[in-house]
Amino acid sequence: MELKRVVVTGIGTINPLGKNVEEFWEGLRNGVSGAGPITRFDASRFKTKFACEIKNFDPNDYLDRKEVQKHDMYAQYAYIAAAQAIENSGLDLSKIDKDEVGVIWGAGIGGLDTFYNSVTDFNSNPENPRFSPFFIPKMIANMASGNISMQYGFRGPTITTVTACASSTHAMIDAATYIRLGKANIFVAGGSEAAINQAGVGGFNAMRALSTRNDDPKTASRPFDKDRDGFVMGEGAGALILEEYEHAIARGATILAELVGGGMSSDAYHMTAPDPECGGASLVMKRALIDAGCNYFGRTGWRWNVVRCLSHDSPGP
Repeated sequence: MELKRVVVTGIGTINPLGKNVEEFWEGLRNGVSGAGPITRFDASRFKTKFACEIKNFDPNDYLDRKEVQKHDMYAQYAYIAAAQAIENSGLDLSKIDKDEVGVIWGAGIGGLDTFYNSVTDFNSNPENPRFSPFFIPKMIANMASGNISMQYGFRGPTITTVTACASSTHAMIDAATYIRLGKANIFVAGGSEAAINQAGVGGFNAMRALSTRNDDPKTASRPFDKDRDGFVMGEGAGALILEEYEHAIARGATILAELVGGGMSSDAYHMTAPDPECGGASLVMKRALIDAGCNYFGRTGWRWNVVRCLSHDSPGP
């Protein structure tokens, strides 16, 4: 069976560098760091006292007040990024077949803020302990994809990938695979997280996973540095509109990129530490290149074949 081609026709984001793509890109170009002292709670008792928070975020700027009460912050971020991506794609929702539009969204944890606050409130009110009827829907990780689906009436596959730090990448690969196989024409794909609270910071501190470079948070995120002492927790969402190539051409969409392949692997090594021999990392890159039709014959041939693969039969403007 000939696989269909997958292109990117829309993008959206809200993150510590900006509340939209333009602000985010400007921050990246200017080398801005999103890290700073935690303001969401008193972090003085924690080993890590900084994170990458979204500044001056007010969900009421994006959602109706009643809707805000129904959705955890991670799902609010998801809605905002998805709405931006749909608008950026130029999709006319009145003309597309919504049976052929799906949502695959990644979330490593889901509604951790809801879980922490709800349990704290329950225990602090012994005379009338109760949970909100929205407790479970706000907490579970698959509600972000479900909310996007319901908001727009998309009836295609609606799935959540939960694979820790790889959740969003796997969401995009899965969405592309469904399109390549002809299972849908369009997917909203991406991911979101909102775990900057006492439980999130405390839990990752206990694992010794977070950086404790409190004296210089702006340079604490250094994933490939020999002096790396952990990751820096952030929050936000990013969304792509992935679309079958012929479908995008037929509606006159602006094509931003083509997704030609993806790979998955596992270190099968340790709960948090990476494989020092880079077995899983090298394997996943090799699989992505093979999936994209790029030959993999060692370092010399690798560079030439990647360039050839990325430039061959591109979709054009």
